Amino acid sequence: MLYVVLAALGLLLGLYILLVQTLFKGSKCTGKLPMAGKTVVITGGNTGIGKATALHLAGLGARVILACRNQDKARMAARDIKLQALDLSSLRSVRSFAEEFLQTEKRLDLLINNAGLVAHGRTEDGFGVELGVNHLGHFLLTNLLLERLHEGVGGRVVTLSSMAYRWGHIDFQALMERKDLGTGRFSWQFFHAYCNSKLCNVLFTLHLAKRLQGSKVTCYSVHPGVVRTELSRYVGLWQKVFIQPIARLLFLDPATGAQTTLHCALQEGIEPYSGRHFSCCSVEDVTPRGRDHVVAQRLWEVSEQLCGLTSSTSSSSSSSSS
Repeated sequence: MLYVVLAALGLLLGLYILLVQTLFKGSKCTGKLPMAGKTVVITGGNTGIGKATALHLAGLGARVILACRNQDKARMAARDIKLQALDLSSLRSVRSFAEEFLQTEKRLDLLINNAGLVAHGRTEDGFGVELGVNHLGHFLLTNLLLERLHEGVGGRVVTLSSMAYRWGHIDFQALMERKDLGTGRFSWQFFHAYCNSKLCNVLFTLHLAKRLQGSKVTCYSVHPGVVRTELSRYVGLWQKVFIQPIARLLFLDPATGAQTTLHCALQEGIEPYSGRHFSCCSVEDVTPRGRDHVVAQRLWEVSEQLCGLTSSTSSSSSSSSS
């Protein structure tokens, strides 16, 4: 009996070590790109990975602007960091934020599209909330702030995706008809919509890099790891009861989860990898659906339409990169 218990314990320990070294593997950013005097915008920077990223960059002397929906939480995170209201579920709010930023800020060196959620419901504009917050809000924000990024030297756009993109799919007919990436109120249904939104993040970065060719601005998508954050705060109680013990045992803490984001922000010499996907502070080859340029271009065009970006606005952003 003792041998059986010891064998079971050994098996569990081996499984734990295997998971920690693979699925739940951490990494460490070693980039040392100077940040003193540079301006950084981080969406969702009041908690989790975004907060850890903001505090690290502020500690390096960057001027960090937290673009957050929850101002109370943002104030708790702020210290010497500037706050500015931004609700990614409202295109009106995104436009207002961008307009104020362009009027008051003379430079932008780094845009980190960090915010994201797993939830169901609709945005102010009638989009599925995961489509609106995880993709369209960042798509519009990036396009509106590109002019300021182009005015600097070596601007970067870092967009948090997830390994969940691997299970994503974009049904353009359904997207145009329902303005959603998936329907249903069950957790597994809006988790699938989340996977679809993470694929959007990868494809957005892929096509953005193509549009930025010839400029000094580069872009990267990131899988931060499996991290203990508030991402799943909208899931049901029984899922939380199941997930939380596993999260405490295996998931990365936010500071560790921020390392790949920081790598893409601070590592010198990664400009040739613009448009690529990073995980564990290294370039990672994506699956075929994550490098489909035809789908990426179609997604860009549909996103322009849904956000109300005219072709002239789009072409001006593109032409400023040449």
